[in-house]
Amino acid sequence: MTAPSHPSSRHRPRGLTLLHEDKDLLVVNKEAGVLTTGTRRDEPFTAENVMNAYVRKGCARSSKQVFLVHRLDRETSGVLLFAKSEEAQQRIKEGWKNTEKFYLAAVHGHLKEKTGVFSSYLAEDEDLFVRSVPDAGKGKWSQTAYAVIKETPGMSLVKVRLLTGRKNQIRVHFAEHGHPLVGDPKYGMRRDPFRERLCLHAKSISLDHPHSGKRLFFDTPIPEAIAKLAGGLSESDWAETRVPTS
Repeated sequence: MTAPSHPSSRHRPRGLTLLHEDKDLLVVNKEAGVLTTGTRRDEPFTAENVMNAYVRKGCARSSKQVFLVHRLDRETSGVLLFAKSEEAQQRIKEGWKNTEKFYLAAVHGHLKEKTGVFSSYLAEDEDLFVRSVPDAGKGKWSQTAYAVIKETPGMSLVKVRLLTGRKNQIRVHFAEHGHPLVGDPKYGMRRDPFRERLCLHAKSISLDHPHSGKRLFFDTPIPEAIAKLAGGLSESDWAETRVPTS
């Protein structure tokens, strides 16, 4: 993994941990509960706003800004990328199909198939609820690969590889197959006993650098709140679990 940068405490981004910074790219570990970017409610505290403040180093007149590469749901923690220019942003997006994104999730119940791929067309309705639809003309093809890492009497910890990147994709696919994510307020169980957080974490990402082309890999720690559900989860447990590639 590329060595992390360590900003001074004065300008350290709140709600985010800086993993890497160079002239083109910023990589952070976002906490659960932090919105990635603004919505219709125009919330001032978002990861994007925090990183804009970080690159401006307290200078309100600075024209510096970050450019969002992708998003994570508010309730999802983990690795998030920002570009420092529109050119870098565009180059990353052009090569986005070459990125590899792995997530850690805790889901209710035990999956019959311990490894597999969920595939469907996903569409968002007027209420901003995403679901699978049979009509290819009304949805976007979506694939979620997974492998079970560890099981408890009532739930499973799962390693997930995103083969496509649609809104709420992981949450919808597992819920529709009878295994909603633990702590999911939108697609989960109505009476979920676990209310601490949504148990979904963007664990790692691999991508090509927008200018040098060098392959980069960024990894984040396993959140304690998720690991403790299974009585602990080690990095070796994670690394040894193989997920389908297609």
